[in-house]
Amino acid sequence: MGLFSNQLSNVVEWNETRDDVIFWKWANDEIKKGSRLIIRPGQDAIFMYNGKTEGIFKDEGNFDIESQIIPFLSTLKGIKFGFNSGVRAEVLFINTKEFTIKWGTKNAINIPAPGLPGGMPIRAFGIFTCKVSDYDVLIDKIAGIKQQFLVDDVKERVIAVVDQLLMKWISKEGKDIFNLQANAFDIAKGMREDLDMELLKIGISITSVSIQSFSYPEEVRAMQEKAAAQSMVGDMDKYQKMAVADSLAKGGKGGSSASDMVGLQMGMAMGQQMVNEMKQSMGNNQAQAPAGAKFCPNCGTPTNGANFCSNCGTKLA
Repeated sequence: MGLFSNQLSNVVEWNETRDDVIFWKWANDEIKKGSRLIIRPGQDAIFMYNGKTEGIFKDEGNFDIESQIIPFLSTLKGIKFGFNSGVRAEVLFINTKEFTIKWGTKNAINIPAPGLPGGMPIRAFGIFTCKVSDYDVLIDKIAGIKQQFLVDDVKERVIAVVDQLLMKWISKEGKDIFNLQANAFDIAKGMREDLDMELLKIGISITSVSIQSFSYPEEVRAMQEKAAAQSMVGDMDKYQKMAVADSLAKGGKGGSSASDMVGLQMGMAMGQQMVNEMKQSMGNNQAQAPAGAKFCPNCGTPTNGANFCSNCGTKLA
């Protein structure tokens, strides 16, 4: 695979376009009469001579270098191509696809938060997409000194600045430190603009940035879960009633002896609460009744001389 003289091969091609390679370059192998250039889907081929870009070819296909490529090159077209020594040139194959790369904060970022003098340490994770956008800059800054350029090389550059950019845009868009996910779109949009400006320096465009999740310390997550549970339940009385009702609906079967004990305790607490409510009701009824009034021995409702309680039906005489 590469540029070879007639004795070895006459095919110039990159026959294995890898998803983790942004460009791949041959060394100064000789191109001789009869050599052919093969450009596959998702590839562009750049001819370079003496470190200078001679021509960029974007149409896929199988081309005769002498008759179909050389005539379009600014310098090489003036060279007689039929000599035996060949021409030493470089061919840079560019992967034209859009790359999707995962990113994450290198270190925890301390974000200002109420009541926390040192700030709230958080981490963030997401993906970004990029592609080659400026061949001249890429060749000038990278291809001139590298045989190949990998996705990991771009990722390394992004990770080096992402912590600073995340802090910058959280400060601008993160209106509530505990609800960063709701502002993730605006934060990511700002990060994309800054990352794009940074990567354009080497000919790479950042086409999108997304934040998939924010990560808080375990203590903060526990506090959030507790607050959410309390807001959903409202108060312990309501929670107990809901738990007992749920247990009864399931036939009173617990998942373990511990859960059975908890259910029993909840049932006893609920029963005691019901007794207390009945006593309170009886006390209220008696306090409101006129002096000398008689009351039902069962529920405490004033009888008004009736033979049966008007509330519970107990026979009074």
